[in-house]
Amino acid sequence: MKVAVVGATGMVGTVMLKVLEERNLPITEFIPVASARSAGKKLSYKGKEFTIVTLEDAVNLKPDIALFSAGGDTSLEWAPKFAEMGTTVIDNSSAWRMDADKKLVVPEINGDVLTAEDKIIANPNCSTIQLVMALAPLHEKYTMKRLVVSTYQSVSGTGVKAVQQLDNEEAGIDGEMAYPHKIGRNALPHCDIFLDNGYTKEEMKLVNEPKKILRDDSFSVTATAVRIPTAGGHSEAVNVQFENDFDLAEVRQLLNDFPGVIVQDDLDNNVYPMPINAHDKDEVFVGRIRRDESQENTLNLWIVADNLRKGAATNTVQIAEFLIANNLV
Repeated sequence: MKVAVVGATGMVGTVMLKVLEERNLPITEFIPVASARSAGKKLSYKGKEFTIVTLEDAVNLKPDIALFSAGGDTSLEWAPKFAEMGTTVIDNSSAWRMDADKKLVVPEINGDVLTAEDKIIANPNCSTIQLVMALAPLHEKYTMKRLVVSTYQSVSGTGVKAVQQLDNEEAGIDGEMAYPHKIGRNALPHCDIFLDNGYTKEEMKLVNEPKKILRDDSFSVTATAVRIPTAGGHSEAVNVQFENDFDLAEVRQLLNDFPGVIVQDDLDNNVYPMPINAHDKDEVFVGRIRRDESQENTLNLWIVADNLRKGAATNTVQIAEFLIANNLV
């Protein structure tokens, strides 16, 4: 099993290497790939040194699987070139997510859509992944009607430049700005670029991607995405109206029984999900589970996950695991 990691030196790529080591994929040949300026440098994986190669070299090595985390432009240009060589590409960018011919996959929910013919597979947006992980079992049981999502997203979702901006601000250093404003002691209702409809690109990902993953466009979604000065971990306040009524005890049971979801909801002991506790974990944490008393059949949830792990690297690796386990590569 020959596996390439494209963008191996980046923020998500680094976590991807860690996840690959932890989950012990049956890799016989490991190919770290990065930009031309990093080519030739050494990178450590499983205690061994590997030489970073360029995209051109990696394509010619014909890996079985290529895990991409190098941005949308790189994916649009290079994923088809890998696919033409028979490589299965699992892409972390937004480039292919809403392409009608590409699968958008969270393995616990819709891994069954994958076939051996899928040579470019899209990994969903980080905020989308944790959202659908919590909502999938509830939608199956009660049928979602309308969803209102408000996010509280960490600077790590923007990238290393944003993490550095927050670090600089906390240290009192004037440095390069990833955002148009200060992020320390602040909240920016501005994740990604603004679109013509007044929503950001991040907000529209939350509107569109869940419908594709859940294979259902009958429910409506509206979202507000906010960047906050946390170093890692995304949080979401979610209000969901169902077609059918629910029992709160059953809701908790459904969530707890769903693979990869953990309920943290002990108010007497101040137990609820927080990004600081989700750090370096692969699970999605759900708490503050309560009825919306202003509207029938409506539930409030608080959903937290490490955006660099289940929100990115882990889900990508899980897709690879699913392909291998089902002999699709």
